[in-house]
Amino acid sequence: MKKLIFRKFILDHTKFLFSSLIIMSVIIWTIQAVNFFDFVTEDGHGLKVYFFYTILNFPKITHRILPFIYFISLFYIIRQYEIKNEINIFWINGISKLKLAKELVFYSFIIMVFQILIGSSISPKFQNDARSYLKNSNVDFFTSLLKQGKFINITKGLTIFINKKNKDGTYSEIFLEDSLSNSSKMIYAKKAILIDDANIKVLQLFNGKVINKNLSKVNIFEFEKIDFNLNNLVSNTITVPKIQEMKTSHLISCFVDNIKKKIEFVVDCNKDIKTEIKQELIKRLVKPIYIPLITLLCCYQFLYSRFKTNFNKKINYIFFANFLLILLSEVSLRYSSKSNITTFLYLLIPFVLYVIFYLIFSAKSKNA
Repeated sequence: MKKLIFRKFILDHTKFLFSSLIIMSVIIWTIQAVNFFDFVTEDGHGLKVYFFYTILNFPKITHRILPFIYFISLFYIIRQYEIKNEINIFWINGISKLKLAKELVFYSFIIMVFQILIGSSISPKFQNDARSYLKNSNVDFFTSLLKQGKFINITKGLTIFINKKNKDGTYSEIFLEDSLSNSSKMIYAKKAILIDDANIKVLQLFNGKVINKNLSKVNIFEFEKIDFNLNNLVSNTITVPKIQEMKTSHLISCFVDNIKKKIEFVVDCNKDIKTEIKQELIKRLVKPIYIPLITLLCCYQFLYSRFKTNFNKKINYIFFANFLLILLSEVSLRYSSKSNITTFLYLLIPFVLYVIFYLIFSAKSKNA
């Protein structure tokens, strides 16, 4: 009977937790997706690239908000059990407040492992896939970015300026600077026509000059018509993998000065980068240990009856304490990698707080 009661509580919380997590992640993802639309409007990527890039960033959002959603969901479920008097079923069946708190803390370790799994494996993998997708994509929407009176430099090594866009779709007075190859090239044309279809993207230039500069030599020639190929242009979007996108095993290898040649990312493990790697490893592997502590603080609701006059005040204190705890884990993370002392303190603080809160809870539960 006791196991059935506890399973129902866990089931109620798990349903509420993951439904809330998905809803909030979708809301944040939607807002972030609007910001990512710059890949189309400014960087010239197609809608397919934009869609896949935003989708692959979804696990990162889930990882970031999981601790806060877990706290809200657990706090809410305990509150609802108290309001509906369902919490009394535990006490009637001989389950003590301390026993229930221990069971919930044990359950929170499963959530903690889930958080570590997302942060150390799933999220970096998906972010790296998103970066690789950008790296291997072409500038599909380049033609829509050509605007009059504006320098266009969304592609690597190429700058285009168009003085006027005519009503018939042609362009007047075009300037191009091309440094895609070892030599640089400047082109001026009085008129241009853009040919853009599924197989070819070409800017046809009429009546102009080309200035080729190769080392110390400069060649100038005039033309009546030339075609400037726009296929396979490379976007200026950053395609170098960030630390957040690297495998946890690579970060650990870098941190312990054990870089293997088979590592696919070139990383200079100097002192500065090691500090960032250390912080990233702490965020992935250590920060989730605050989840059991959050669980124990939420369990303090068991100690107070809703029929007492100061019940709402006590509940508000518990909510505020949990909020401060989450805030502490976020703020202190920034300083956790500054030195060995700060790292040690970041590791020590949650364990010390857990022992303190557990002893207080144990003492109060005997008199509650």
